[in-house]
Amino acid sequence: MEAATAQEAALGPTLKVKEASPPDADGPQTSPQRGAGSPLPQLLPPIEEHPKIWLPRALRQTYIRKVGDTVNLLIPFQGKPKPQAIWTHDGCALDTSRVSVRNGERDSILFIREAQRADSGRYQLTVQLGGLEATATIDILVIERPGPPQSIRLVDVWGSSATLEWTPPQDVGNAALLGYTVQKADTKSGLWFTVLERCRRASCTVPNLIVGNSYAFRVFAENQCGLSENAPVTADLAHIQKAATVYKTKSFAQRDFSEAPKFTQPLADCTAVIGYNTQLFCCVRASPKPKIIWLKNKMDIQGNPKYRALTHLGICSLEIRKPGPFDGGIYTCKAVNPLGEASVDCRVDVKAPN
Repeated sequence: MEAATAQEAALGPTLKVKEASPPDADGPQTSPQRGAGSPLPQLLPPIEEHPKIWLPRALRQTYIRKVGDTVNLLIPFQGKPKPQAIWTHDGCALDTSRVSVRNGERDSILFIREAQRADSGRYQLTVQLGGLEATATIDILVIERPGPPQSIRLVDVWGSSATLEWTPPQDVGNAALLGYTVQKADTKSGLWFTVLERCRRASCTVPNLIVGNSYAFRVFAENQCGLSENAPVTADLAHIQKAATVYKTKSFAQRDFSEAPKFTQPLADCTAVIGYNTQLFCCVRASPKPKIIWLKNKMDIQGNPKYRALTHLGICSLEIRKPGPFDGGIYTCKAVNPLGEASVDCRVDVKAPN
């Protein structure tokens, strides 16, 4: 902290001035007689200005510094002639090997190059002038990072959550703990991620862990200076396992899809042109798969190169290749399976091209 200036100073609320029944301040003061044979009395300068301390506003509350920081406090005061300034630490004299004091005409400076936790405490500045004095009190607190929690253990794992417990640190760094920071790391990546900050209790539950992964956990303590430099790690891993899945199948009666042949789309009458291929189509449904037989005028035409018969997914087709004048007649498609048979007919006329 930079030294406070006299312009920023204000009268501290703890300031007290004590008077010890001095003689007339406007007249000369003499010291008491030392004895019957004492030489001429010693004259003291008159007090023109009573002693008073101006405590900066920032120092009226506890002044907090970190270990290793510099403490540089400038405390303005008044008094004329120059008063005597005396510092004490918790009611005792200052340790001059660590604390330096410089008293000026109008201020006193308290300086610590590298503050340590032992420098914490109540510092009192007393300004004395004759039988008068004024005092001001400054509370200084030197803090550092806390130590780590003493231990951490994995209490329970259920579903995708894990419960942790730990014990507080032995050394809190001379400051109140703000809480704990909890981190997790899965064994696949080994990277640490923060899952909870400033947890006030010494236990927590970590949710939303990934199924199939294994996790380690660690906990840092935190105070005004920051997190502890290291953290204990759980000795046991939290294994997030898949829940056993039981499949219950419903019983059902086997359905019989057997069916006798049935034509869902019949043959249509058509007129063919001599020399141009003509196709006949119909659709049949049956189970088991039926045998398809094509007839012309009730005569089997299977194997006749004049005709080409195809069946696919219940669609039956017959192609008449370059029909002639004698290819007209009644065409029949018959479907047969063990459950029965069915047939459809159509008339085909053949005409000469125009």
